[in-house]
Amino acid sequence: MSWYQPTPKTSLDFIAKNAVSKDAAIIDIGGGDSFLTDHLLELGYTNISVLDISEKAIDRAKKRLGSKADKVKWIVSDITNFNPTEKYEIWHDRAVFHFLTQPSDIEKYTETAASSTEKNSKMLIGTFSESGPKKCSGIEIRQYSENILKETFNADFKAVECFYENHTTPFDTVQNFIFCSFEKK
Repeated sequence: MSWYQPTPKTSLDFIAKNAVSKDAAIIDIGGGDSFLTDHLLELGYTNISVLDISEKAIDRAKKRLGSKADKVKWIVSDITNFNPTEKYEIWHDRAVFHFLTQPSDIEKYTETAASSTEKNSKMLIGTFSESGPKKCSGIEIRQYSENILKETFNADFKAVECFYENHTTPFDTVQNFIFCSFEKK
């Protein structure tokens, strides 16, 4: 759980800045047991979807949220197998994208993000930078630079802003992330 953040400030700031309204369709990729959903509900957002490969992570979040969990659309799926049934105005991914190391998985991800968002939708990708870890939870990952992230999503998204951020894990180690925000062309 090195990803753990009691208050995901960067993500909350991005959503507050980019969500057109409190009923904007938001999807959190890999957000299973993250506290982002708790904060979004507290702030009055009403159209939240959370996708995670781990049903156990989603179940922990549902238990923590209690009756508020019914206000969220929970999706148990690997992002590379996800077939969206709606369009999202906000696509949020903090710490999933770097787990995709095969070109075919990266292509599937970018295609899914593009097909499930409308023109002018916003996307935030937070992934390990080239100064970040080479593994996460013992799993090989892919590191990214600003240029590589921009190139990866360039076919369908225009880069708006990229920045680096250090995340201190619950184990007092530091992981360097790059965050890039995009707008659907």
